[in-house]
Amino acid sequence: MSSPTLGQVLRAAIAQGIADALHLSPRQWKTIRALAVCRTSALGGQLFHCANCRRDHFVAHSCRNRHCPQCQGAMAVDWLERQQAALLPVPYFHLVFTLPHTLNGVVRQNRPVLYKLLFDAACRTLLEFGEGRFKARIGVTAVLHTWSQTLLDHYHVHCIVTGGGVALDETRWIKSSPNYLFPVKALSRMFRGKYLAGLQAHFKAGELKFHGKLIPLANPGAFAALVRQATAPEWVVYAKRPFAGPGQVLAYLSRYTHRVAISNRRLISGDGQSVTFDYKDYADEAKHKTMTLDTAEFIRRFCLHVLPERFVKIRHYGLLGNRKRDERLSRARLLLGTPEPVLSEAPTGPSSDIHAPRPCCPFCRKPALILLRDVAPARPRHIKIADSS
Repeated sequence: MSSPTLGQVLRAAIAQGIADALHLSPRQWKTIRALAVCRTSALGGQLFHCANCRRDHFVAHSCRNRHCPQCQGAMAVDWLERQQAALLPVPYFHLVFTLPHTLNGVVRQNRPVLYKLLFDAACRTLLEFGEGRFKARIGVTAVLHTWSQTLLDHYHVHCIVTGGGVALDETRWIKSSPNYLFPVKALSRMFRGKYLAGLQAHFKAGELKFHGKLIPLANPGAFAALVRQATAPEWVVYAKRPFAGPGQVLAYLSRYTHRVAISNRRLISGDGQSVTFDYKDYADEAKHKTMTLDTAEFIRRFCLHVLPERFVKIRHYGLLGNRKRDERLSRARLLLGTPEPVLSEAPTGPSSDIHAPRPCCPFCRKPALILLRDVAPARPRHIKIADSS
């Protein structure tokens, strides 16, 4: 297959029994099967007829799984529309907090606990710097990423941070420099301290599990040695160039919020036995290169990034925290002298879509499609495969 979709790669692997040898967890299997049947007749769909060229056109249903590259675009648009009202007319900064690869094995076997700890350590670091340096409550939106360009473990959070915040006494807005937020080295050291302290607390509470080659780490001495090894290097906190404005923030978030591991556009070819894809080699000036993996190894690497069930990968803190968020944002706009956003209401009622444009025919490109009927799935659906959490 030339330029295959992820769904095509997975369908071929399942049909050939390649995925059976991978010993995937039930959740990973559920995700793989969902992505494999996305936008195929297996999920049913709708049959349209073109009034212009007289041809029929079948539109298959999507799987709505949050790991699916074919579905994430629409999910990102919906999410962004809900977030627009939270944007403020201030500079926004982009920081990335990364865990050292020394901890990859422990994180892989304790994902829910240690993913949450990554969020908490990074965002508490930012909030404390905001309170200490600005005497203000800043806003943070954090997005979890778990992969490298080659689909291996690379645990990090992207944080979008407001340039300043509401004073702790709520009397004024305290702004930051438009080009500088916090010193990166100091952020790195506080982040490292918070994460390792939390890691040790989880170990002492018996909340970490160790399997296979990591069983020796259940011994306190061996675990302490791992922590010392992780403490030695400086941890990576990367501050990117600040955004030019709220519009740039939305453009960035639309690319990153709902991405998981790999997009269809990076897939170059697949012959059933191997998959070739494009990646950026950041160790070589971010040059584009290609990598070919056995299909089984490609699927194994992709499955490393299937999120725990109901785990929230986009979180808000400080000024943007969910509790009383609207009240805090209203106060921030008042202090900034910015009017409240006007929220458009979707029309309701049976006549709301009378004047909506018809979808275009893929054959003649005319907006002349007429819905003929719904089409039932081509096979029984024994399990619920959607996972939009």
